Amino acid sequence: MTKALPSTSRSLPISLLRAREEVMGPIRAMLADVGITEQQWRVLRVLEERGAMEPTRIAEQACLLLPSLTRILQKLEQRALIQRRQDESDKRKQIVQISAAGSEVIAQNLDTSIALTEQVRDRLGVERYEMLLDLLKELSEGGAAPSED
Repeated sequence: MTKALPSTSRSLPISLLRAREEVMGPIRAMLADVGITEQQWRVLRVLEERGAMEPTRIAEQACLLLPSLTRILQKLEQRALIQRRQDESDKRKQIVQISAAGSEVIAQNLDTSIALTEQVRDRLGVERYEMLLDLLKELSEGGAAPSED
């Protein structure tokens, strides 16, 4: 007996991509008005939330490949949205932090960003929205489903 692939309407990878596009469409529109990419926005958000850090950690937190992050950091630095410096304890390492101008980009788009998040949460309902976030976190961390003891 041959196995069949699930219908594309029940394919997890395709469903995740469709959901991503549904969520990211309005965010991309917001960012187009600001003139930054969604990847640049993620880097700024990570730095605003977590503070100065090494590029490797930024890549991990912003879900970016390190070679892509290198180009993104160059563009953000050219626009004075971030600052880079050598690590005091290890001169081979670089530390990146958001600049005042970068924080201002976040602040100027905070209300719109929150409103877009609330639209998705209202569409799903708070409980299902939180459950979705929990399930996606569990999936991305490779954890096992909780036992029902």
